[in-house]
Amino acid sequence: MKQPFGSMRVMLKQQSSREVNWWWWLKIAVYAFSVLLGQSGANLLGRLYFLKGGTSKWISSVVQVVGFPILLPFYLLATTAKHDDDDDGKPRPSPYTLGAIYASLGLIIGINCFFYSVGLQYLPVSTYTLLCASQLAFNSFFSYFINGQKFTPFIVNSLVLLTISSVLLVFNNEESASSSSAPPIPRAKYVIGFFSTLGASALFGLVLSATQFVFVKVIRRQTFRHVMDMVIYENLVASVVTVVGLFASGEWEGLGREMDGYGPGTVSYLMTLIWIAVFWQMYSIGALGLIFEVSALFCNSISVVGLPIVPIAAVFFFHDKMSGVKGISMALAVWGFVSYVYQYYVDDRNSKGVGKSVDDETTSVRSSECKKDISSTL
Repeated sequence: MKQPFGSMRVMLKQQSSREVNWWWWLKIAVYAFSVLLGQSGANLLGRLYFLKGGTSKWISSVVQVVGFPILLPFYLLATTAKHDDDDDGKPRPSPYTLGAIYASLGLIIGINCFFYSVGLQYLPVSTYTLLCASQLAFNSFFSYFINGQKFTPFIVNSLVLLTISSVLLVFNNEESASSSSAPPIPRAKYVIGFFSTLGASALFGLVLSATQFVFVKVIRRQTFRHVMDMVIYENLVASVVTVVGLFASGEWEGLGREMDGYGPGTVSYLMTLIWIAVFWQMYSIGALGLIFEVSALFCNSISVVGLPIVPIAAVFFFHDKMSGVKGISMALAVWGFVSYVYQYYVDDRNSKGVGKSVDDETTSVRSSECKKDISSTL
């Protein structure tokens, strides 16, 4: 009579495992969608800001992080809910440790936002996109040393394809730039924008790798509350950094004139900045969710997938000309993303195979013990 109940427990365990697996993939899909939509929307509106007359690099930096108050309702919901890991017995990091981590990462994020704003203002779109793609290489470098990231053929293939996908856009954008009547960029500004974007890409890769390390080695808990803690406190510190930079640089004095001279009007100026802030917060939630659930390198791969989306979207929003290079770039980005996801599918399948082997071995041992008991009884 014991064997049917044992089989039932195994069936329930397998069913529960399948439900958890589908739930995990659903969360990954939601987080990835948030990253792609947030990054693409923020970059498009960021270009629109400078295109229509915006000139403040610091206000462009502020809106990248200052939108975190819109997440406070979700944060309060996450902190008031009871979680299973509240009494799990794991050592908890001290508030001073967490405060130092949030302050350090928030400071780096604030500086990183300014560097990206400088690059977006001073560089051609082609060069900016190429340098942003380099963040994947920086992230791979830091993940290898900080988190012990393993590189399989599928992951290497994904990294190469995603990088080539963004590099291809250089040829398309250079062709567009050569045929346009836009004034040339002064060499001094070009050099500043080049090194600013390259430094921002390096800092971004470092922040992602460090965030994964904090989740795994310091926080050591898997709840949405800890993701929200990271988002809120890091963005709070980064907001202070960028606001201080805005006032210290004196750019705040010209915001009134900039608003009045903005092409589409004052209301459009405010709505552009507000929606940039909203999209960046959407990106932050998705990015930290991917780091939390998978890895920093996976998060950055999703982010690089979004780089070719902006030129494609510009065809519809800014009426840019669609070219074959853009189509090839998008195809390679999708190919690289599928290659990376397939690696995790293989890992998941292998882990199930190991689990099934263990269950079969356990069942065989129990069956053998049951036969011995019956033989001894007879």
